[in-house]
Amino acid sequence: MGRKEKPIVSSNRALVRLARWLRDQRSNSGFTYAELAVRSGLHSTTLQRAASGQSVPSEHSVRAYAVACSASVDTAMDLWRQARRGRLRSAGPASPSPQDIDGVEMLRAGLRELYELAGRPSVRVMEERAGTGRLPHSTAHRILLGRTVPRDAHQLTGFLTACLVTPSDHPAWVTAWQRSCGKQPAAAPSTPPLQRRAPQTRTATPAPAHPSVPAAGPYAAVLGPVRLWQDGRPLPAGSPQQRAMLAALVLREGRTATATELIDALWGDEPPSQALAAVRTYASRLRKVMEPGALVSESGGYALRLPDQACDVAVARDLARQAEQMRIQGDLEHARMLLRHALGLWEGESLAGISGPFAESQYVRLEEWRLQLLESRLDLDLACGLHADIVAELAELASAHPLRERLRELLMLALYRAGRQSDALAVYAAIRRLLAEELGVEPREGLLRLQQQILRADPELAFDTVSFPGQAQVPSFIRPAQLPPAVSDFAGRSKELAELKGVLSAAAAGESLPVAAVCGTGGVGKTALAVQAAHAVARLFPDGHLYLDLHQTTPEAALAAALHALGMAETAIPAGLKERSALYRSALYGRRVLVVLDHARDTAQVQWLLPSARGCAVLVTSRRRMIDLAGAHLVELDVMSPAEALQLFTRLTRSRTLPREQGSARYVVAACGFLPLAVRAAAYRLVTHRTWTVSDLADRLANEETRLDELRTGSFAVKPVIEDSYQRLSGGEADAFRTLTSSTDAFLSLQETARLLSCDIADAERLSEKLVDAGLLTSLGNGAYQVPLLAWLYARALPRP
Repeated sequence: MGRKEKPIVSSNRALVRLARWLRDQRSNSGFTYAELAVRSGLHSTTLQRAASGQSVPSEHSVRAYAVACSASVDTAMDLWRQARRGRLRSAGPASPSPQDIDGVEMLRAGLRELYELAGRPSVRVMEERAGTGRLPHSTAHRILLGRTVPRDAHQLTGFLTACLVTPSDHPAWVTAWQRSCGKQPAAAPSTPPLQRRAPQTRTATPAPAHPSVPAAGPYAAVLGPVRLWQDGRPLPAGSPQQRAMLAALVLREGRTATATELIDALWGDEPPSQALAAVRTYASRLRKVMEPGALVSESGGYALRLPDQACDVAVARDLARQAEQMRIQGDLEHARMLLRHALGLWEGESLAGISGPFAESQYVRLEEWRLQLLESRLDLDLACGLHADIVAELAELASAHPLRERLRELLMLALYRAGRQSDALAVYAAIRRLLAEELGVEPREGLLRLQQQILRADPELAFDTVSFPGQAQVPSFIRPAQLPPAVSDFAGRSKELAELKGVLSAAAAGESLPVAAVCGTGGVGKTALAVQAAHAVARLFPDGHLYLDLHQTTPEAALAAALHALGMAETAIPAGLKERSALYRSALYGRRVLVVLDHARDTAQVQWLLPSARGCAVLVTSRRRMIDLAGAHLVELDVMSPAEALQLFTRLTRSRTLPREQGSARYVVAACGFLPLAVRAAAYRLVTHRTWTVSDLADRLANEETRLDELRTGSFAVKPVIEDSYQRLSGGEADAFRTLTSSTDAFLSLQETARLLSCDIADAERLSEKLVDAGLLTSLGNGAYQVPLLAWLYARALPRP
């Protein structure tokens, strides 16, 4: 494949993405550059240059590269257009030089480039940065359009300040302005040399250059160009590498970064030989411009200690949190204004003008966060009836992020509410086609459901203008009552039932959130016990009872179902897992709700569905022992006792079990391994065959080869449950299960297990406990285990290892 390609280093993030994509396509195709040259008709050097990331390649080169790799030309062109647009938005290796300017046109171009390097701030922001009266926003707008140039040095330095040009560079720009406009040198800059020599005579404080910059104390910004302020005054942040180090420290939020971590953040795998000295130099320069104690040396590294709300990321996070609270309380108008304020903190691309591995990864994170906030704000706009106002914005965003399904969903709803049903359906057709071509997948369930609702003109999609007389509609809380009916023939489990009732009743005392986890093998009766216990304590939870079946579902889908049950509209449910979980916990705050989570896979699935408030309680069932579920009270459910199993069988078969057949009945429940599911399957089989006696059933179950097939009636079947547990095992665990069940002895010591598995005692114990968790082995204590009867019968039909 030739020599290793050089790392991609560019402040144009779109160009980096293009170069990486091109390299990935070549890697996937398996071609060398020489082979690509033959396929594309271009020289191999041209193709290498196109993927180098040093400059934006030509459209022809990118298109030919994609065709030669059999890659998507549409994706290549989209990335190329983004890189071309980003060429001006990203800070290059050097700012435009005022010494090279000679003429009004060059001056206009230079000023425009300064504006691009500053992250393209709005003209209102420029007016604020420049200070009162120095640069009216209308004048800034005309300068940026090239219709005029600053009328005097005072206005010029206002423009330079608004574009974050350091004051030391102002005189050179003033000279360039004088040279271009034919002005006399007498037009001095607004900061005369005398004032620079005697800074103590300065009395005026410049206006803050950022809407959230406090008048006192330090402040840092990374949601745009990386900048620093002290007492409302901008501070020089230094070279791009020094700003990259500043960003790394800001985003660690007070945590210490070692010198090694900073070197990796700035240069990655190829640091210069003097990297450590450079880091120390950058730290020294930053310490000189910041207030004492802000940048501290600690444990061979550095930490930036800023007050609360002294960073735009912290301010945006706090605003987003407040917006979520307002959303829950029903004040949607206030929530959307808070999100608009948070989004207003972004001034262009995050971390503009810096490069390096850390900056690249954090850029992706911050931009994803911005998009999530934007989607939430647009969602609130829809909820407040602003569908017509956001159609154009949504269309532009959907074009810029073509594979982001949530944006397409919001656009479809906005178009439909604006009376453009056909356009809304066209958006769905376009995203469906794009997903199929690019990823080979179908749109997600929410998008498909919305398309179906639009097709039938579902009244639920209409915006009820009566409900919004100037303020947002307060979402109503629905009292869910989702518990399945308790079985009338429930038998046994009196000890476990009392234990669960005691744990769940603690919620009434206002103690910390009670969580009970019932675990046991498949078919042991976990759900029946949980439902029985839930009904027994239901009166303690007047705000409702949620029941969520977690079998083969994701936490996202389960949270969506819970939020729907609590009265949340589809458009009010956020897309992200963390956001849904936060909304779910907020919706349950202050309420007394019982949550039953049935068939949980593991603790990771359950964690997202735990309320955070007192007064609620959670009851979980799982085949796994949830020993890692913090604070949970574990109830391990074993097979029934012989007496309980016989009681259940007799209750299910009613008059069919005659006194003279008690012996056969005892044999039947023993042949079922006292497993409740097997006992029910056997009882229902007897009931459905009216000519059979209990003795006839016992005779059929006596054949071990066909017993599992006999224990099947309707939806009650034992074999699929054991099979499901077996198929969840890893390869090594499955081998161990087959080996252990090949023994003629159903009781196994750790020593015997180690001998059968040809491993040491520790590995034997680890594998045995894994099988216990899966319900395919029973722990008897003191290093002894037993293979359950029905699991042993199932294993007999498996191939031996």
